[in-house]
Amino acid sequence: MTGGSLDWPGLMRAGMRGLGLRPAEFWALTPAELALMLGVEASNPPLTRARLREMAARWPDRVVEPVPGAGRDTATMEGGDDGSGRL
Repeated sequence: MTGGSLDWPGLMRAGMRGLGLRPAEFWALTPAELALMLGVEASNPPLTRARLREMAARWPDRVVEPVPGAGRDTATMEGGDDGSGRL
């Protein structure tokens, strides 16, 4: 199921012959549901420590000055919690 087009005959064989789905059941599924039933791996790799380090290096947080009156002694991250209790 890569490359932008789906192999409908292959998917129908896998769903109806392999999984024993009736046509109505097959067509009621989304491609994601069918992929899950067929055991296809997710396209995003799991978030491991190594992947987190890689992402942190690629998109580092920018530390800004502490927010006056925030009641903390640590700096906040840009776009993060400013201690106000608001989202």
